[in-house]
Amino acid sequence: MNVFDDSNIFRTTEKSFDDQALALFRFQAEANPVYRSYIQALGVDPSTVRRIADIPFLPIRFFKTHTITTGFNPAGDLFFESSGTTGMVNSRHWVKDPSLYERSFMEGFRYFYGEPEDWCILGLLPSYLERGHSSLVYMVDRLIKTSGHPAGGFYLNEHERLAQQLDFLEREGHPTLLIGVTFGLLDFTLGRQLKLRHTVVMETGGMKGRREELTREEVHAELRLHLGTDKIHSEYGMTELLSQGYSKGDGIFHTVPWMRMYVREEDDPLTITHRGKGALNVIDLANVYSCAFIGTDDLGHIHPDGGFEVLGRMDNSDIRGCSLLLTM
Repeated sequence: MNVFDDSNIFRTTEKSFDDQALALFRFQAEANPVYRSYIQALGVDPSTVRRIADIPFLPIRFFKTHTITTGFNPAGDLFFESSGTTGMVNSRHWVKDPSLYERSFMEGFRYFYGEPEDWCILGLLPSYLERGHSSLVYMVDRLIKTSGHPAGGFYLNEHERLAQQLDFLEREGHPTLLIGVTFGLLDFTLGRQLKLRHTVVMETGGMKGRREELTREEVHAELRLHLGTDKIHSEYGMTELLSQGYSKGDGIFHTVPWMRMYVREEDDPLTITHRGKGALNVIDLANVYSCAFIGTDDLGHIHPDGGFEVLGRMDNSDIRGCSLLLTM
């Protein structure tokens, strides 16, 4: 039986990525029952796959209808569940090894922002805090605890207390990260005019039907106006992934070395490329024990340097709490 050594994931380089991905494909093609059946249905022989371009990507909606696991029985294990409106079927991502997820988002944070201990981290995640099994809450909670700053923590709808805390941290000149779901940040700005110079504001997407859908540019313009900051950062994450991408204010995301984006033609899902516009595919090597090869429902544009924009959602796809806003 094929095996995969997960100890090398976070040492992945641009040069080693393809070899790592192909080794993980061989492991999951054998040990993941749903993915194995999907590959067979496509008529693909895993032993003939020698290039990334030949790897089949599992449609993300399979996480709504099937148990996607590689090499373990999920009974009693940790799982993350997507948010959704009433009556919607949510995705469920079973996690064999929580430490793998924790290392992925911790190493990812360090890759883009440095040590969590150097920040005060504030989470504005209403509705996510009110339900269980949110991967976003899990991540932010661990980052807050690792930061260890006494002023750090979650805020539900305590907007006045959050404003006072931000004012205090600004006066102290302490680097601060305010990470919030989009509708929460917009609600917080109502009637406020702050001037944040030492605070990074990061939106995670998600309107959840709370407001009329806005483009990313409209959201960022409103947040910049009321929060007095030059740029709004963004996170690209979803229930089905254990790794994240980040944008530092220009709407273009970059990923960690163990995660890579591709585009596929909407009418030819088996053809992928490194650049251009189309539906986004992702390889997340941290998804060792679920599926690392996912065809998302996001439309995007991958630039020559590997950075990518999210341009919207495919027709007939669900609007999810952690999905990013439309930008077109």
